[in-house]
Amino acid sequence: MTVTTFATSTATQALARVNLLPPEIREERVVRRVQVGLGLGLAGCAAVVGLLYTAAHHSVSAAQTDLDQATAQRTALQNDVARLNSVSQVYAQVASREAMLTRLMGDEVQWSHYMNDLSLTVPSNVWLTSVTITQTAGAPAGPTSAAGAGAPVFDAGIGTITFNGVAMSHDDVAVWLESLAKEKGYANAYFTNSTEVGLYSHKVYNFTSSVTVTPGAYSGRFSKPAGS
Repeated sequence: MTVTTFATSTATQALARVNLLPPEIREERVVRRVQVGLGLGLAGCAAVVGLLYTAAHHSVSAAQTDLDQATAQRTALQNDVARLNSVSQVYAQVASREAMLTRLMGDEVQWSHYMNDLSLTVPSNVWLTSVTITQTAGAPAGPTSAAGAGAPVFDAGIGTITFNGVAMSHDDVAVWLESLAKEKGYANAYFTNSTEVGLYSHKVYNFTSSVTVTPGAYSGRFSKPAGS
């Protein structure tokens, strides 16, 4: 049995594309594509403008917030300045009253302190019978001398204190004068007389002594700066 084989060759040929649409339809499609492109472009532009508007609005809001904060801070500072002005006025009034108090009380001597110190410094063999204080307000302190060559120099001071007392001996009167000389604000301690008298079966000495009060006796508590 004989089999005959036939070979078939197929040739593929490329066919040319032919657009059979009328020109009007083709132009309409082109126009539509252009319109779609323009629409997409406009949408993109609108999106960009929207983003720019949002950013600008945010910037304006932030700037307004900063402006409000700065205005509030300025108002607070102005209120602080107003309060400080009132405080300055108060300080000025206090300074004026302190100056007045210093002027009026500048010559104050705290005699209660001196009397207390005196009670602690009187020698054991001395008794005081009277104390007379004479203070001259605003008296200038300066060296003055009694008339006559070689006379002792005395400080005019701001006043004098005269003591009358009784001592067991002249030496006790001297000790008393020494204790006076050591007291702050005292100068020129001396006695004017010392007389022997009889007291029961004992001899005692009545004496009178004086001391000059110097500006060192001023308390100065109204002339010191506040808080010192």
